[in-house]
Amino acid sequence: MCPHGSGGDGADPLLDKAAAALSAENSEQVLRQVLGGTHAGVAILDTRLRFLYVNPAFAAMAGIPAAGLAGHTLAEVAPGIESRTDVLREVLADGKPREAITSGRTRSEPPYERRWWHGTYHRLEAEGRVTGIVGVILEVTGFQRQQRDLEQARERLALLDAAATRIGTTLDMDMTCAQLADFLVPLLADMATVEVLPTDEPEGRPLAPDRDLRLRRAALAVVPALRPAVPHFGRAGDFVAHPSGSAVARCLETAEPVLRNLQSQDELSRSAPEAGRLAAYRAAGIHSTLVVPLAGLEHPIGTVSLARSGDSPAYTDEDVVITQDLARRAAISIGNARRYARSQGIALELQRALLAEPGSPHPNLELASRYLPSGSSALVGGDWYETVRLSFGRTLLVMGDVMGHGVEAAVDMSYYRSTLRYVSATGLPPHRILRQLDATISGSESARPATCLLALADPARGFCSFSSAGHLPPARILPDGTIELIDLPNGPPLGTGFGGYEPATRPFVEGEVLLLYTDGLVERRGEDIDTSLARLSALRLPASADLDEILDEVLQRMAGEAAEDDVAVLAARVRPSSRETADTEQAGGARAEQA
Repeated sequence: MCPHGSGGDGADPLLDKAAAALSAENSEQVLRQVLGGTHAGVAILDTRLRFLYVNPAFAAMAGIPAAGLAGHTLAEVAPGIESRTDVLREVLADGKPREAITSGRTRSEPPYERRWWHGTYHRLEAEGRVTGIVGVILEVTGFQRQQRDLEQARERLALLDAAATRIGTTLDMDMTCAQLADFLVPLLADMATVEVLPTDEPEGRPLAPDRDLRLRRAALAVVPALRPAVPHFGRAGDFVAHPSGSAVARCLETAEPVLRNLQSQDELSRSAPEAGRLAAYRAAGIHSTLVVPLAGLEHPIGTVSLARSGDSPAYTDEDVVITQDLARRAAISIGNARRYARSQGIALELQRALLAEPGSPHPNLELASRYLPSGSSALVGGDWYETVRLSFGRTLLVMGDVMGHGVEAAVDMSYYRSTLRYVSATGLPPHRILRQLDATISGSESARPATCLLALADPARGFCSFSSAGHLPPARILPDGTIELIDLPNGPPLGTGFGGYEPATRPFVEGEVLLLYTDGLVERRGEDIDTSLARLSALRLPASADLDEILDEVLQRMAGEAAEDDVAVLAARVRPSSRETADTEQAGGARAEQA
């Protein structure tokens, strides 16, 4: 019996020489020493792939005594190992030696741990007849594990790299959560939900063990097969109560992942507090769930819950590691968006408070105002307006725009407004008010520059005094409906310290409307400002209509459904008054001007 294909006619001079030398000795004893002393496993199988002989090393690899292998196939005695009968039968068929990698679990120490082997197989022949196969097996578990770990690391890095380009592309928290859920389905889950602590809940507050945990479901994604069951799970935007002891509550309390097999009775017993939810899961065919925490910089901010159904495999430890990596990275973006949303909420409340209570004008002046937040950005702008009631029937109209966005811009807006009220109470004309504001603002290192337009309306005398600090020109809606831009000398923005503001006086009589606005009303990305202003002056508006209706039409026709920037507009119109009142106020206004 000899291996097939050892060369030419089967003769090997070196082998013949070794055989001749051993013939004088006990060749069987030498063979036993070789087979018994090698660390390589050697097995001889018959043509039906049953073991005829295995050396001690092979028996140790299999974890089965040699006597237990004799007369049996590998599949019969070790079903946990790939037998690779396809390779063995090819060797029997054509006599060509082959190599193959085999893996499986054996009874050897440590028990049932997956191992890998490299085998080389040769056909055996005797007197021209095929008698079986000899295989030489070496364990390569360490090398295969290194290769597997390296491949898994590559796959994980590729996954995280893909997630970085798709998750956290916006400062909108709900959109970021939706990006995470959409990325997980169907890659790692058949259903994924992202739930966060409500923004009004202080971060880091200990969870009360005796009451339900209240989270807001920010995002939900499912595969098409589970969509009919979505109503049973709740929808994005819902507030969800998780009882103490539930998987989500345990995950947040321990900051550790919770992996559950819903086909296990022990797991169902541990999950008794959420029996109703689990019943809905099982009815939808969900058999495995995984909950991982969304860990903020200092405190947990929510959870990510994954579920698999139908033929999808149960979650493994490797799935837990990958999902935790994704959740950690996503939590940074979600935490940033959460803090940004809280900051923007403060700024918006401050801005609303400032714009909700403009000063009351004199009865001789009719006013209307609007504020339209940007439709393309979540940023709160620095647009503002104000009216200050002065003596002798005069009203100071103010339109301003602090550069920048966010809480800082809103805080500066509040500061400028209060400063303007204080300065205007001295009775100074508009251009001198701007000088005082500029000097005050430029003296503060943290204050932001701002444009500002002042219009001192004096209906009794039929004119309006203007002064501008880098602001767009006001407009007049004439009785015939045409719009005229009021040409004014324009000084530098407030806060530069350059001064140089000049006065200008224009008629302001009954039957026309004065319109003040911020740049968001007219400016468009990529459009010249002169073209933008021409669009405004081309409008035709009924000057006699209700002021609120006029402003609504201006916003609709100029800003549309989604303004690119915040818009503030202020409209003023002289009310009809008796001649006696007009004469009295005119005399008072003349004395004020002389003073």
